[in-house]
Amino acid sequence: MTRSNRIKKLILLLGDITLFYASLFAALLARYASAPSLKLWSLHMFPFSIIYILWIIVFYIVGLYDIEKKIFASASAAIKAMAAGGIIAILFFYLIPYFGIAPKTNLIINIFIACFLIWIWRKLFFEFLIRTAKIKVFLLNGMEEMADFAEFISKRPYLGYEIINDISGANIIVVSEQAKQKPEIIKSLYLKIRSGENITILDFGKFYESITGKIPVFLISKAWFLENLMELNKQAFEKFKRIADIILAIILFMPFALIFPFAAIAIKINSKGPIIYKQKRVGKNGKIFEIIKFRSMVADAEKNGAQWAQKKDKRVTLSGNILRKTRIDELPQIWNVFKGDLSFIGPRPERPEFVKELAEKIPHYSMRNLVKPGLSGWAQVNFPYGASVEDAIEKLQYDLYYIKNRSLALEISIALKTIMTILSREGR
Repeated sequence: MTRSNRIKKLILLLGDITLFYASLFAALLARYASAPSLKLWSLHMFPFSIIYILWIIVFYIVGLYDIEKKIFASASAAIKAMAAGGIIAILFFYLIPYFGIAPKTNLIINIFIACFLIWIWRKLFFEFLIRTAKIKVFLLNGMEEMADFAEFISKRPYLGYEIINDISGANIIVVSEQAKQKPEIIKSLYLKIRSGENITILDFGKFYESITGKIPVFLISKAWFLENLMELNKQAFEKFKRIADIILAIILFMPFALIFPFAAIAIKINSKGPIIYKQKRVGKNGKIFEIIKFRSMVADAEKNGAQWAQKKDKRVTLSGNILRKTRIDELPQIWNVFKGDLSFIGPRPERPEFVKELAEKIPHYSMRNLVKPGLSGWAQVNFPYGASVEDAIEKLQYDLYYIKNRSLALEISIALKTIMTILSREGR
């Protein structure tokens, strides 16, 4: 993510927080026909602050802070988020009655005012981004991938960039790896910097990564992995992650145990065959392991050999379709997490048959196995469905971004976005 986008997201967040409290003030003013006293404001301040933190989490899950996507300015997305936030607020006050208030009317007024103010704020913010001066970007060495990226930027003016064809008017010059191999280009850029021109020179791969949240797989070399995958720095993080996986697996075992008999009955009633389905997958460092899931397809789904799963796969049973959309079919994989084959977050493990095929066609495909695979990942929440070599390329670019940038913040981000993916029934 670029620094300018971080600032935009921070401004958007601060604006939301300000309007939440402004809507509370307005709600109390409307309810009591006078400015709230210090006592009345203090009584509402703490519980509503908790509510607003929850609302911000909902906003994040829905994507209302994704500056890179137009959804952040969507009126329908904001209204849906506020509706979900309103339900959470009502449950909060009535399930945790320890704050001395049960603000039925105040809460409803607050929700309606906040919904209106948030919609107006985001509409104005979006218009501001569209109309403000753009950072002028020149792409040096117009290869096909750069042309595609230029089109990507041009369709998203709210990102704050404008692709230009005149290098002399650029604020940023983006240089490809191929261009870096040409001494005359390097010399020309060096002279530009030495002359004191107000320009920034950026590597295309890094610029592409900061804008899209993925690594351009066809534009990186083996040297990229040597420079960017410093595993020594991630050892403490990986140990913490393993402990977190075990704790979460133990916590989730109880709901799994409760759901198991109902899922088993549904599977058996709907089709013949076993309840649990086992399948070989490729794990960390290429190790083969067996993943376990509730069976969601007919028993002989692969009698003709391994096949890519399709979006509306006819092999999926009625009960299997429900299990897949709710992700209940994934619950037995808690055992895989506990054993250490899987993590909750990581690149989705692929089948050995497909890995062999994809490794022959896609550069660096095997590098996604540098880390432990997961139930959900950066690719799953950004590119929800894939059933072809082209889709595998797209997902690999997200996987490489995750491997390079994995951190606690990114793990939390993926976990929250996974909730949205499940609620919207996407990603299968």
